[in-house]
Amino acid sequence: MRLEKCWFCSSTIYPGHGIQFVRNDAKIFRFCRSKCHKNFKMKRNPRKVKWTKAYRRLHGKDMTQDSTFEFERKRNRPERYDRNLTENTLKAIKKIDKVRVDREARHHKLRQKGKKAKDQREAVKELEQGIHLVKAPQALALDSSLTLPKITVNVSQAKDANDQMEE
Repeated sequence: MRLEKCWFCSSTIYPGHGIQFVRNDAKIFRFCRSKCHKNFKMKRNPRKVKWTKAYRRLHGKDMTQDSTFEFERKRNRPERYDRNLTENTLKAIKKIDKVRVDREARHHKLRQKGKKAKDQREAVKELEQGIHLVKAPQALALDSSLTLPKITVNVSQAKDANDQMEE
C-alpha cells in the first residue's frame, strides 16, 4: 500500500481516494480532493495559497530542515525482504515519529515565543487610544493619570521656529 502526496497541498492521499491528472508527457498529478484539483485547473500557485503546506513551509510556519524527513523519502531501489530488517524498521518508525513530534513542538514554541509580549503591547496601546470607552468623561477629567500626557509648546519657541522657516 503506497501513500502518495497531493501535488497541490502535499497532504497524504490514501488508496482509493482523490483523483489523478495525467499529462501528454506522462507526468502524473495526484490530488487529494476536488478543492486541490480545482485550484490546479485555475493555475493557482500552491506557494501563494495559505492553506497549503508549501505556503506554511515557505513562510516559516512549519519545520522544513530536519533529518527525520530523510526517512520518509520515496526510494525507487527495491530492497530484498528481510524479516529482521522489517521488524527493526517498524520499531524505528515509532522512535523517529516521536522525535519529529518533539522537534515540531519545539519549533512552534520558539515561533510563538514573543507573541505574549506583543499582544500585551497592543492591548496597552488600544486601551490608551480608547480609554474614553472604558472610563466616563467625568472620571477622566478628575484623574489626569488616566489620559495621555499632552505635548506643550511654548509660544516663543513656536514663533522662533516660524521666523526661521520664513528666512
